[in-house]
Amino acid sequence: MARQATTTRQITILGIETSCDETAAAVVTRLADGRGTIRSNIVRSQIEEHAAFGGVVPELAARAHVEHLDGIILRALAESGLNWSGIDAIAATAGPGLIGGVLVGLTTAKAVAAALGKPLLAVNHLEGHALTARLTDGVAFPYLMLLVSGGHSQFVLVRGVGDYQRWGTTIDDALGEAFDKVAKLLGLANPGGPQVERLARSGDSKRFAFPRPLLREARLDFSFSGLKTAVRLAAEAIAPLTEREVADICASFQAAVAEVVAVRSASALQRFKADLPGVSPVLVVAGGVAANRTIGAALLEVAKTANAQLIVPPPALCTDNGAMIAWAGAERFALGAVDSLSFAARPRWPLDLADMRIADHGP
Repeated sequence: MARQATTTRQITILGIETSCDETAAAVVTRLADGRGTIRSNIVRSQIEEHAAFGGVVPELAARAHVEHLDGIILRALAESGLNWSGIDAIAATAGPGLIGGVLVGLTTAKAVAAALGKPLLAVNHLEGHALTARLTDGVAFPYLMLLVSGGHSQFVLVRGVGDYQRWGTTIDDALGEAFDKVAKLLGLANPGGPQVERLARSGDSKRFAFPRPLLREARLDFSFSGLKTAVRLAAEAIAPLTEREVADICASFQAAVAEVVAVRSASALQRFKADLPGVSPVLVVAGGVAANRTIGAALLEVAKTANAQLIVPPPALCTDNGAMIAWAGAERFALGAVDSLSFAARPRWPLDLADMRIADHGP
């Protein structure tokens, strides 16, 4: 059950995000009535640094964070129109993610908090995604979240700040990871997801009968490794590939993925209705894959059929950014939750674990 805020005053938070290959900082204000506004949101992508390697190199990512984070924080503060006295607390991703990058952001946040005498908010990166729809659309608890990104594919019942129940997850590759791996084996540029989607627009989605893993099972879990293997075998069987064949593979792969996500989402909404009778169902989609138009169209149809509301935040707030971390920090701070400067970075941090920090500081 959602807890009531312990403060009704306006809160302004600086948020820092460095969990992967985006170096980001933002300033977000939570108004007295609970609504949010983004004062600044600066994101520096590291795509060019990692392009030659076909994926993110953790050591390079951490070094880039070290080099650019201070400047990005100052830009975020300047664009917000505030000075340090206008910031109530410092929030930073404390996990999960590439541990080198997480350490850079969290350590910087600790240093700023200590130097200014401001509270520290150690934010779960996944909680940032989970609460973004409350910043953009003012969604009330509870709601269902489908998180589809490079590292995560899961359904989570969002019951309140720090109160999450995972209903399903991937048993192997995350969806974004599957897109990137398919792109790599087809020789496409990194990041692969947008490249696969672009080529799929001109391809024949029915040319290759790729499998729909776990489609007939009742559980809400995902599996994409078998689908990825089927794509590899199909590509090897007709190699060398023409541009038309690459487009057809991309379209067929994307169609398979969209069907799996749609069927799973329909089942998840059915469970939502059964478990929470009388609550209007809301499906929030978060993560970088949420920008995929084919998947979005499939989910829109699912929502219409289920008489549910579908909410997809703007693409810039679905991918990793500082605003979502600042907002999650603001939501936590409104409940009276702050963290010690000794809080340790976490490479793994399941969202559905009981968050005793909220329980400890709640009313």
